[in-house]
Amino acid sequence: MTVTPQALPLDATLYEAARVMRDEGIGDVLVTYAGRLCGVVTDRDIVVRAVAESRDTSLTPLGDVCTADLTTVRPEDDTTTAARLMSEQAVRRLPVVDAMYRPVGIVSIGDLAVANGETGPLHAISKAPPNN
Repeated sequence: MTVTPQALPLDATLYEAARVMRDEGIGDVLVTYAGRLCGVVTDRDIVVRAVAESRDTSLTPLGDVCTADLTTVRPEDDTTTAARLMSEQAVRRLPVVDAMYRPVGIVSIGDLAVANGETGPLHAISKAPPNN
């Protein structure tokens, strides 16, 4: 899992999220309200739900385009649980939340490939540094 995931408040703009993604070399930002997870926005969300709809990214809040119906895991859940949920829900990332629903991490498909010691292209791609 990636610890201390990048998160922004619900009223932050898409522009702010895009800058965080660029600066951190990531493809998603968790969205919070009062410190609790309430959504996730991905680079694809910004393109499909905002840019393609001619929304002003410097004015559009994350709450307008983020995915709010989330599947999450707890820190004590194992990789088998995470993989099962990813498969069942057809998602590539799972936010990790504590008992108060505060984000403490995020698990990606790449994290699972590395954690399980798999070989092959997914493992190699996951270990490679991001290309900015």
